Amino acid sequence: MPICTVCALKDSHPGVALGDDGVCSLCKLDIAGELMENFAYTRRTFEEFTRSSPDPHADHDCLFMYSGGKDSTYMLDKFVNEYGKRVLAYTFDVPFESAHTAENIRLARERIPATFVLDSDDDNIKAMMREVFNRTPARPGAYLDEKLPCVSCRSFFVIRAILHAFRRRIPYIVLCADPQQILTMESDTREVVRGFYRTFGRRLTGELFRGELEEVLFADEEELPRIVFPFIAMRYAYDPDRIVAELKAKGLYTSSPMETHCTLFPLLNYYSYVNWDCMFYKLNAASHRRSVRRDAHHHRSTFSIAFPRAADLPSIEERLKRVVLDIAGDRGDPVAQERELIDVFTRLDASEEAARFVAQGFLSMRETAAELGITLRSDGTGT
Repeated sequence: MPICTVCALKDSHPGVALGDDGVCSLCKLDIAGELMENFAYTRRTFEEFTRSSPDPHADHDCLFMYSGGKDSTYMLDKFVNEYGKRVLAYTFDVPFESAHTAENIRLARERIPATFVLDSDDDNIKAMMREVFNRTPARPGAYLDEKLPCVSCRSFFVIRAILHAFRRRIPYIVLCADPQQILTMESDTREVVRGFYRTFGRRLTGELFRGELEEVLFADEEELPRIVFPFIAMRYAYDPDRIVAELKAKGLYTSSPMETHCTLFPLLNYYSYVNWDCMFYKLNAASHRRSVRRDAHHHRSTFSIAFPRAADLPSIEERLKRVVLDIAGDRGDPVAQERELIDVFTRLDASEEAARFVAQGFLSMRETAAELGITLRSDGTGT
């Protein structure tokens, strides 16, 4: 299959077109105008938030979406202990979080003087994920379609946070997406809600949120909380390794980014492979290759997983694909599959302990799918 000569995205990747010169539309920045418009809006909102004075009508300056991952832990510490913000640390208890994430949240509660609140809705988020994984996506696909389950899950708990802030008149919601994610996420509160309606329709959206979203859709603009992306200010200096090192020095982080992946990470890769013939992190890997080609003498990482320069990413993608589809089809030797997965993830700079932890999640993929009512294709035909 033809691939981009710069970033190695396949011609079949959703939302990507390969030109006659062998260079894809992303490398040519065909979506640059839309991304820059989003960037400008998020930048203005961040600057407005940092300059804002405490709202006398609200008990908190912001609702801070705290997941327990490295990015949100790093920024929660800064907002409370350096910026002096009155923070409501909002954690949506996603039923797919790893045990390592829960430990990071416990450490933050002990060391960061914020107000912590825990929200949950297991039945509805599982129903939504079951719907996403079991539907057949439309072809040829749009940009980010290979990440639809992840994007849908994130949208679900972002909307829960919007409702929480809206009811309590909290003026800002802080969302710690990394710099690459920021440019592919909706930054307008009302548009987040509209996007969910477009994806899931009025009936299912109404069931999942018990009809409460109508009030948000028709509220006055000044009543709606605004979304802030704090990493917009450090987009060129974003360094996941440094962030982890700083957090560990403060006793706020005990794991690695691989170990705090959600437990659906194997199923997310399955979805990407079987529907779009790519690994879940293919856009991230392509961004890595693109930046290396353009700036070969400097290390740049604009996303949460830093890909080693020496990694043979096309080979890693194909190796992971074989294992994922074999597990989905209940084929092969689990012991050999574990060895293969550990080797793949250590080549992506995970420690052996972290790689073994992730590998165990992949080997349990069929059990995870059965628990959620997700039907796996056993033929492994992909696209």
